[in-house]
Amino acid sequence: MTDPVLSIRDLTVEIPTRHGVLRPVNGVSYDIAPGEVLGVVGESGAGKSMAGNAVIGLLSPPAHVSGGEIHVNGARIDTLTGEAMRRLRGKEIGMVFQDPLTSLNPLLRIGDQLTETMLAHLDISRAEASKRAVAALEEVGIPGASERVDSFPHEFSGGMRQRVVIALALCAEPSLIIADEPTTALDVSVQAQIIALLKKLCRERGTAVMLITHDMGVIAEAADRVAVMYAGQLAELGPVREVLTRPHHPYTHGLMGSTPLASRGRDRLHQIPGAMPRLDALPEGCAFHPRCPNSQSRCQTSPGPRIADGDGRAACWFPLKQEAVA
Repeated sequence: MTDPVLSIRDLTVEIPTRHGVLRPVNGVSYDIAPGEVLGVVGESGAGKSMAGNAVIGLLSPPAHVSGGEIHVNGARIDTLTGEAMRRLRGKEIGMVFQDPLTSLNPLLRIGDQLTETMLAHLDISRAEASKRAVAALEEVGIPGASERVDSFPHEFSGGMRQRVVIALALCAEPSLIIADEPTTALDVSVQAQIIALLKKLCRERGTAVMLITHDMGVIAEAADRVAVMYAGQLAELGPVREVLTRPHHPYTHGLMGSTPLASRGRDRLHQIPGAMPRLDALPEGCAFHPRCPNSQSRCQTSPGPRIADGDGRAACWFPLKQEAVA
């Protein structure tokens, strides 16, 4: 097997508060192989973005990695701080945020931002960086790239800005891209273009992608495997087609049942009763058991079993075996 680009083992993120320690990420493990897109999905507050921020070292204090390990290309990175982590960003890990203006300096021309990123991480001349900046914009489908390279961010539409951000994330040739809700603010037609572009570029370059989203349609379209998170823990992990059409965890089954396709023929969309618990009020046992239609006494006293990466099974004592959503 090819060695993974990203390997997360038992990752735990803690936030100390006056009312106790919160764990928005609690014992999460998964790998991402070269050229693979892993979709990380779940409700708001499930811990998706927090896991991505932990990988790239962008946790806001007092949040911190308190347990587990993060490896990129075999090197442990969760112990890096300061300058060492800054050098890693861009060179080894690229980031695509939900709002492209978060990544772009409004006072600098697009070409200057691309050029400075490449000069910081690649051993090339300024003239070569300028040439590569135009090529990067052409690669992501910016029309008239040789002219638009001198434009400012506000002169681009939302979809075009997101293309620029993808070019910025890839220009230093990282081996891992973390894309956090990269299409949420875009029109549906533009969403499809951005997802297709990200997949194409990463497959051609062999770049691994952590795609963080709450949109099951994006997961179905873009991901090779999917990791479903709930209350900071991994609920299910496996090949995207298997997980979406024949989920093992009742939570995944409920998520898929709430989509228009799975609810066709009904007057109303199916919904999971209740809400995800607050991190300071997690129930004893499995965090999902108060909302689970299959909950039994063991679920109320024992946390669900941990998932061994790659086995495609669910963190559930009584996984669904024959259920199919579509």
